[in-house]
Amino acid sequence: MSTVHANVVRPRAAAPDPHASLKLWLRLLTCSSLIERHVRGRLREEFGITLPRFDVLAQLEAAAQDDVGGLTMSELSRRLMVTNGNLTGLVERLVREGLVRRAALATDRRAQLVRLTPAGRRALHAMTPRHEQWIEDMLSALPLEDRAQLHVLLGRLRASIQHTPSEEHHS
Repeated sequence: MSTVHANVVRPRAAAPDPHASLKLWLRLLTCSSLIERHVRGRLREEFGITLPRFDVLAQLEAAAQDDVGGLTMSELSRRLMVTNGNLTGLVERLVREGLVRRAALATDRRAQLVRLTPAGRRALHAMTPRHEQWIEDMLSALPLEDRAQLHVLLGRLRASIQHTPSEEHHS
């Protein structure tokens, strides 16, 4: 319905949707899943690698760029948001393929430092331009201004989520 004042038609404010936050979360989840499914398929088709293995290589490259020199298994698992158990098998396969190497830390022989090998760096550098192009292709129908605005809004969302008390504090 609309209200009319001095020949100006204004739409009535819609009642707030009590499920708007849930709908937003579902939309974000759907978009993320669609992008991830596409990237998984392309990595498998073009490079014969899984997304988790690609992610391990990318995190190790990022650590090398930060002059960290490598990551412990615990640091890598935290960055990838997976358990050490899940990560162990991934890293073991990458070691067997010669893409990463592990070495015990001098300060703590129980901790393993994981680093890219030159072959791992070459493999990642062959994949990253294609990965970026796939993302560009998927987002290209969205105008640049919209992408910039979405980036800002998602940054605000992340900050909001990070400042939400965890469930542990509610118990």
